[in-house]
Amino acid sequence: MRKFKVITLLLTAVLSIGLLAACGSSGASNTGKTNADTSAANDKTKDNASKENTSGQASGEQVVNVYTARNYDVDKVLFGQFTEKTGIKVNVVEGKAEELIERIKREGESTPADLFITVDGGVLNNAKLAGVLQPVQSDVIDAQVPMDLRDTGNEWIGLSTRARIIAYAKDRVKPEQLSTYEDLATEKWKGKVLVRSSTNLYNQSLLASFIAIDGEQKAEQWAQGIANNLARDPDGGDRDQAKAIVAGTGDVAIMNTYYVGQMTVSDDPEEVKVSEQIGVFFPNQETTGTHRNISGAGLIKYSKNKDNAVKLIEFLTGKEAQTLMSAENFEFPVNGEAALPELLASWGTFKTQDLDFAKLGEYNKTAVEIMNKVGWK
Repeated sequence: MRKFKVITLLLTAVLSIGLLAACGSSGASNTGKTNADTSAANDKTKDNASKENTSGQASGEQVVNVYTARNYDVDKVLFGQFTEKTGIKVNVVEGKAEELIERIKREGESTPADLFITVDGGVLNNAKLAGVLQPVQSDVIDAQVPMDLRDTGNEWIGLSTRARIIAYAKDRVKPEQLSTYEDLATEKWKGKVLVRSSTNLYNQSLLASFIAIDGEQKAEQWAQGIANNLARDPDGGDRDQAKAIVAGTGDVAIMNTYYVGQMTVSDDPEEVKVSEQIGVFFPNQETTGTHRNISGAGLIKYSKNKDNAVKLIEFLTGKEAQTLMSAENFEFPVNGEAALPELLASWGTFKTQDLDFAKLGEYNKTAVEIMNKVGWK
């Protein structure tokens, strides 16, 4: 009898261990499944949180989302100052202008973008024509930015301007030898002209401005003259044209003013030396004026943070921000109260083309066709 009790106790213990093991195994399996489900749920929550934080709606955080084709350090500094001043966080997505426009179109009403920032009046007008912008209503902006530096419907606002001038070798060219863009296309400058490729937007917009002002035929004659007078095949950016002047490859170059300014404070000693050996000439002062282009910001049609976006434009076009933008990037401010850096001030005032910036986009295709036709590589 005692032996039977021992056996019974042993069987009971074995069965209990088996049941516990089974339960343990089942629990591990369920726990594994629960962890996987929890992980997926957490990932989904993170995705949703990320989207909500971008709009700033779920977290209560004030934000403004900027899609920008401007890649300047001063912009990042200004965004930081704006956040410090207002508490509104600036989220930035960088990319090429046309790609950003297409992205905004593709995202439609769900786009997180509040502002689109880019350079070139034609590209800004392309964004307007694409239907991704809406009018900006702000008495502050209206007071800070002149009408000729804003879209006619206020769908984009100018942030800065840059002039496309003639740079020249100080040791070989006297300023009185220079006059107009048209003069550069004459026999006088055969084999002496330097300029970027025809694929460069700045050159396309320059030619587009001539089409708008003088007509297609005269614009083509000018482009042909420039192609004939090139000192070399177009190579490199604007700074490279300045370097080629100093190297003796050519005597004059068409380039943007802000590159000259940036070279004066460059970390590269060679660029500083180059900047000291070139002069800056503003052409067409007695005729149509120097070509001027613009960078600007447009308010996205489906902005989720519209008020914050307008506040950012107001800040960027304010006196202090404009002064810093000009001082750091050597662009001309759109706000007349902003102070100019010493270099820009030393150039004095100059006459600019009287032209709707939208024309730069309107005539871009024709400009490209002309450049290809005349052999401007």
